[in-house]
Amino acid sequence: MTDRSRQSHQPLAEKLRPQNLSEFVGQEHILDQLEHFLHGPRLPSVLFFGPPGCGKSSLALLLARQWNQPWLRLSAPETGLSALRKKIAQTKVLILDEIHRFSKTQQDFFLPLLESGAITLLATTTENPAFHVTNQLLSRVHTLRLHPLSRKNLTTIAGKGLQYLDLQLSEDSLKMLISLCRADARTLLNLLEYVSNFPPEDLDPETLAKKLPEIMQKSDKQGDSHYELASALIKSIRGSDPDAALYYLAGMLEGGEDPRFICRRLILSASEDIGLADPQALPLAVACFQAVELTGMPEGFIPLAETAVYLALAPKSNSTYAGYLAARKEIKDNDLQPVPFHLRNPSSSLHKDWGYGKGYKYPHAFPGSWIAQEYLPDHLQNRTFYEAKDQGQEQKLNLWLKGKKRSSVSKKEEKK
Repeated sequence: MTDRSRQSHQPLAEKLRPQNLSEFVGQEHILDQLEHFLHGPRLPSVLFFGPPGCGKSSLALLLARQWNQPWLRLSAPETGLSALRKKIAQTKVLILDEIHRFSKTQQDFFLPLLESGAITLLATTTENPAFHVTNQLLSRVHTLRLHPLSRKNLTTIAGKGLQYLDLQLSEDSLKMLISLCRADARTLLNLLEYVSNFPPEDLDPETLAKKLPEIMQKSDKQGDSHYELASALIKSIRGSDPDAALYYLAGMLEGGEDPRFICRRLILSASEDIGLADPQALPLAVACFQAVELTGMPEGFIPLAETAVYLALAPKSNSTYAGYLAARKEIKDNDLQPVPFHLRNPSSSLHKDWGYGKGYKYPHAFPGSWIAQEYLPDHLQNRTFYEAKDQGQEQKLNLWLKGKKRSSVSKKEEKK
């Protein structure tokens, strides 16, 4: 009897965990590095970072098993330091899921253990390590970023599940289940296991969709309209419609959308669509991201709603966004031109001999900390990329500079 048949009580996703790297599906960009780890003089500590169901724990288990040393798997949310000290006493390799759930003080517990080589840590996280793992710990591990599984990867994994379950699904039904799982292999295999108990006549896409658990039906709706809802939210903000913005925000959150994805869209909207018309929009959107991280869900909808309405009500300007695109197009069309000599930093005597910095006018040495001089390359002088708009604060921000430029022109005309 095989190990898999003896573990019939396990979920399908656990039964089909790959037993070696050749069985692993996806993450091709790091497989060579993992092979190197396995054949090196010692197994290094590794932090696997990526979205749910992309293979983080499976790879950690592969490394631990193939290294052939005593290993232990724990979940950070369920393990305190006192229990952890006892459990790792007899192990060499620790697999720690969701390490981001440990506080910074708890993470510091591992530092002397990793430095002395007492244990090898194979940790996983769905959160950005730069924000959720201490720098001291990051300096002692190899951080590998895993990508969301592709549709091709998911189709391969689904094929293994169908074979194990001896289940036949139409291509359309399988495509629907793959779209539901949102690139999460564990969710996909759980879905296959769930529908394997349906009679054959219920396996068509329409019937399957009705018989799935409510949360998956929500995911289906959200998955099909993920980008449509995001687009509608941003367009409603751009069009200054707070009611529509709230409606689409609620649609995304109630459909199970990751609030951090919404926060990122709001930050981009604050810069692209509002910009200098209200310079406080961007700090508010960034603060919203921080507030959602601190409060979590479901309460996170409160700062999200406030921010969405504020952005919708704010005056609009895309001048900085459009200005950058214009500058980028100039560079793509005509290449990046040499920096004028008077703007170059004369960091050596040779540079000074070449004329670096010669003729540069230091603005703070002049009244009002401004003096007319050319900053663009010669053939781009008088070229305008930033076209100011007369919206909100942007009009006020430009009054000072316009005044200085008018004064400079007047003085030139007087000299003539």
